[in-house]
Amino acid sequence: MEKVEFIEAFKARTKKLAVEIIKFYGKLKKTDATYIVGKQLVRSVTSTAANYRAACIARSQAEFFAKMSIVNEEADETLFWLEVMEEADLAQPEQIAPFKSEALEIVKVVSKARKNTNR
Repeated sequence: MEKVEFIEAFKARTKKLAVEIIKFYGKLKKTDATYIVGKQLVRSVTSTAANYRAACIARSQAEFFAKMSIVNEEADETLFWLEVMEEADLAQPEQIAPFKSEALEIVKVVSKARKNTNR
């Protein structure tokens, strides 16, 4: 896969995760806990996708690195909120597992991209 194709595919991938988590959250039984954790989860996953798009149009290497750092942080935070949701029994593990897997893969890809940029 060439670079442009990868970038577009990764944009779609981060947005898809955001949309899927928004839909998942919309179906959860609303309690104080699901509202608080769910809101944080939706905020971090949408920030991951939005900041990746912003990184793709960065005007400099430094700006790209800074945006990718935010993407990495937000993707890791998404993973954190998914873990909290699972451990607090706010959703079934089998519902959360695919999201956790995808968030972890995004963290790995972004971490590698950041390291390669830093060189």
